[in-house]
Formats: sequence, C-alpha cells, structure tokens
Amino acid sequence: MSHIVTVQDAVTAFADFMEPTAAELDAIEREMPAILADVDLIDAQIITLDRMPSEVDARRIRRARRRVLAARRDLANQGGTDAPVVA
Repeated sequence: MSHIVTVQDAVTAFADFMEPTAAELDAIEREMPAILADVDLIDAQIITLDRMPSEVDARRIRRARRRVLAARRDLANQGGTDAPVVA
C-alpha cells in the first residue's frame, strides 16, 4: 500500500526572496488612491447589476468615475523615473 502525501517543496515553493521589495511596496502605496477609487467605482456598478439604476445610483457612478480619473491624473502627474508604465 502506498501512502499519498503532499510534497513539501511544492507547498512552500514561495520562499522569502519572493516577497515584494521595498520599492514595489512603495509603488503600491503611491497607487493606493487610484486602487481605492477603482474599488469604489466597481462597488457602485455592482449595486446596479440587479436593478435599473436610479438617479442616485447614476450620480454615485458618475462621482466614482470622476474620482478614478482624478486619482489616475494625480498618479500620472507625480512623475518620477520609477512611475509604472502602462502598455
């Protein structure tokens, strides 16, 4: 009878060197306002999935879109050599 066991190397394949670097964490921190604005927009859109959007819903989506655009504009205007390149 053969025993079935997990392969420890496969389970713990991500070692410490696979953690994000300080520069990557800083980039995420700089992009956090844009990320949160995107989340707010998605939340506003999800609310209207199962019903016809009311005027309040439409205003909420418009405001969320404006916040996304403003956050992305601010991120793009920060400049710097380490700004992410979007293809």
